[in-house]
Amino acid sequence: MSELQKSALGRTGLEVSRLGFGAMEIRGPRIWGGRPVAEAEAERILNAVLDSGINFIDTAYDYGLSEAYIGRYISHRRSEYILATKCGCTVVNAGDHDETPHVWTRENLLRNIDESLARMKTDYVDLLQLHNPSLEQTEEGGLIEVLKEIQAAGKARWIGISSTIPHIAAYIESGAFDSFQIPYSALERDHENLIAQAAAAGAGTIIRGGVGRGEPGHGLGNQDRWAIWEDAKLDELLDEGESRTGFLLRFTLSHPGMNTTIVGTKNPEHLAENIRIAQKGPLADHVYEEAKKRLLEAGQGPKA
Repeated sequence: MSELQKSALGRTGLEVSRLGFGAMEIRGPRIWGGRPVAEAEAERILNAVLDSGINFIDTAYDYGLSEAYIGRYISHRRSEYILATKCGCTVVNAGDHDETPHVWTRENLLRNIDESLARMKTDYVDLLQLHNPSLEQTEEGGLIEVLKEIQAAGKARWIGISSTIPHIAAYIESGAFDSFQIPYSALERDHENLIAQAAAAGAGTIIRGGVGRGEPGHGLGNQDRWAIWEDAKLDELLDEGESRTGFLLRFTLSHPGMNTTIVGTKNPEHLAENIRIAQKGPLADHVYEEAKKRLLEAGQGPKA
């Protein structure tokens, strides 16, 4: 099996596998309608991720059981992975499920990182990311200063943010963040130019949603979003035997400003398939350009 390609995560210099693992899928049923996850399933998928050569794992304080499972089942392999989590979160019991309101204060961020480290049985995370605050919230809470305080204490090596339009352009311009987590796929190209801007500014880029959550009927993708696929006639561009989701993943991997894309699953077969696709690498240049052209004609292009 050929090794997964790696990429330097911007100025951090961290060499991350271009296919990363999004650990939201092992959050359990109490958060955002997640699926039940047995202990054995979590243990199996997390170790399979590392065995496969994926070395970038992304989670968050409010991803239910995710951080605890990472601590329980792979903390003994800590030297094998680059660990990213997010802060600004709370988890509030709402009876049959948990709510996850964000609280943008120094006290909450400090509590988040200490609890996350305890759960994941580690002294530090490689990357601590703000979990999608507005510019006003970041400013009012002095959040960048708090991240730097956590970094100075040795609890986070680098600091980043998960963000979107309309806030992300100003965050890129600020130069305060070492990485950006950005939603992007062929079916959701709004942030395409902003990924390039973040990379040009020297920041690392982490792409989420890079396979459009999977095709409806097979994955959790939205029917309306996948209608763009039909409008753009992308089936005509598929290699023989290539799945639509496989093409989407390779489209994401083709973005020259992308360092890693996090794909979540709790199914080892899906993981193996994602790895097989990622090993094929980016689309051929002419296919990538043709896909972008067709998508633009179907009304799907960069928004900023």
